Amino acid sequence: MAGFGVQLHHHLPSVNASGLVLPAMHALSSLFVLGTCAVQAVVGHPGAALRSKREGDICKRSVDSYIETQTPIAWSKLLCNIGPNGCAASGAGSGVVVASPSKTDPDYWYTWTRDASLVLTGIVDSFVHNYSAPLQTTIQNYIASQAKLQGVSNPSGGLANGAGLGEPKFMVDLTQYSGEWGRPQRDGPPLRAIALSRYARWLISNGYKDTAKNVVWPVIQNDLAYTAQYWNETGFDLWEEVPGSSFFTIASSHRALVEGAALAAQLGTECRACITTAPHVLCFQQSFWKSSGGYIVSNINGGEYRSGKDLNSILTSIHTFDPAVGCDATTFQPCSDKALSNHKVYVDSFRSTYAINSGIPQGKAVAVGRYAEDVYYKGNPWYLANYAAAEQLYDAVFVWEKEGSVTVTSLSLPFFRDLIPSIATGTYAKDSPVFKTIVDAVFAYGDGFMEIASQYPGAGGALAEQYDRATGKPLSAADLTWSYAAFLSAADRRAGIVPAGWSAENGKTLPSSCARVQVAGAYAQATATSFPANQTPNPAAEPAPAPFPSTCANANEVYVTFEGKVTTQWGQTVKLVGSAAELGAWNVAKAVTLSASAYSSGNPLWSITVPLKAGTAVQYKFVKVGSDGAVQWEADPNRSFTVAAAAAAGGCAAQKVGGSWQ
Repeated sequence: MAGFGVQLHHHLPSVNASGLVLPAMHALSSLFVLGTCAVQAVVGHPGAALRSKREGDICKRSVDSYIETQTPIAWSKLLCNIGPNGCAASGAGSGVVVASPSKTDPDYWYTWTRDASLVLTGIVDSFVHNYSAPLQTTIQNYIASQAKLQGVSNPSGGLANGAGLGEPKFMVDLTQYSGEWGRPQRDGPPLRAIALSRYARWLISNGYKDTAKNVVWPVIQNDLAYTAQYWNETGFDLWEEVPGSSFFTIASSHRALVEGAALAAQLGTECRACITTAPHVLCFQQSFWKSSGGYIVSNINGGEYRSGKDLNSILTSIHTFDPAVGCDATTFQPCSDKALSNHKVYVDSFRSTYAINSGIPQGKAVAVGRYAEDVYYKGNPWYLANYAAAEQLYDAVFVWEKEGSVTVTSLSLPFFRDLIPSIATGTYAKDSPVFKTIVDAVFAYGDGFMEIASQYPGAGGALAEQYDRATGKPLSAADLTWSYAAFLSAADRRAGIVPAGWSAENGKTLPSSCARVQVAGAYAQATATSFPANQTPNPAAEPAPAPFPSTCANANEVYVTFEGKVTTQWGQTVKLVGSAAELGAWNVAKAVTLSASAYSSGNPLWSITVPLKAGTAVQYKFVKVGSDGAVQWEADPNRSFTVAAAAAAGGCAAQKVGGSWQ
């Protein structure tokens, strides 16, 4: 994990004599015994001196003791849920992350693309921070499994047009799950691209660029193509319950596209679809903000029975964290005034929801869950929710200490006043007493969320999915892999271990106007899935960083946007077929599906952007395809045009064609 600081202990696995991966027991921990509490000193990062003054509060909550005890348990339990050799994953394929060993009430014996990607991002970040050969094998097995999984046809579709990448879950042997489910879910591909990009960047920095380009990039490339093509399409929310647009999905898509564009440049190639769509994804991301309430409405265009105050938004802030952009609100950084205001509104929505929160005053941490209206298992706190709420605050403290100031705005003022009633708006420098008071209070507030979760563990430190809203008894899926990953991530951020950023600085500028730009992708099964041996750290080989792409490497490729005004019936889609190979060469089976994201009864617009070779003469038609596969062609004559001329060196040519159904 390429961070700004060094921790005195390591949350990384070691190998015992039999070869079993086990968590390290913090041999380098430095402990100060104060009464009955063990307090670790964390040094080597911007807040080291200040953190040492917090030992009284940390000791009071026993968070250090909890982390010291829970960390080896979390690593052991997490790795047990990964095939083929995990102790709780017998029967799972190589590299497959099982959501939970639970097979009944509820049955979580599946692999979810989203959950697995989030778990692997954490594993890769830990691996980057401290090399581990067993972890590297786990990462490589996962990549190979995902290369295979991308080609598995499923109820969402197949790989030919990328639609199958939106399938949310699969059997643990990497076969399709054909039962009823909320599909598609469009967060899986961008999250997987993020996880794999992290490892690809490690390979590049250590001199293994060919491996990154030939083995890892083809898998990433499919996921980026899906993200650029389908980001503005309706999909099911993070919790797989309602269709619409999810804040978490949109923000994850933006990050994946920006990080993907930067990675492509490092590999000597490009992801023009990433560069083209990312600004518009970010633009759409801003529409989730509810200014009148000071929070994110996590799901729009669906799920209207909910307030929108949802863990979705907290997870977004921590999974799109990039310390290089400080407290930027546009990308919803954890310390931004919007994210802090949202944190307060989200947490406050649970203060009177759960009986176990009774008597806890305002400004103190409470048990939190997905959303207050939740009815799954009667609606309860989730362990990962408490860890995420804490992690956002640790992230904020990290940036304030790094940058040397805290700014309190009128928007974030209510958040700060819960902790420091006398605080006023303004910017407080690091050498001021107010700065120290703020940072101490926010850090302690984060510890409060960790301490709440520590009160309700299962036997032996096991973390289920939920704990009962009245009694704290663990509920639902046992040993949820995501719960363990969320704990480990929060513990690292608390210690000042932060991964390198994702080029957010290059992707935070909004376009002059939002547009529904969706680029038809090209998909291909990744076949090179074997990794060379002995690819160990080699820092001396680190290449000079590639500049973020601002131009188009292939000036002969023109992005042509096709727009057709076509009135359709429920179940019909509109496709684009034509003479060019990119348009299926008149084969409807290979035609390009248009997006109806801008469709309305008054303006039945279908559109898609397709890269075509400059100067090419093209003929095409729109066709309607029914849910039963019946095809209706529009009338003759064929539509025709000539693709625009190549752009000047470094330019990005674009063109728009189309018309009403004929």
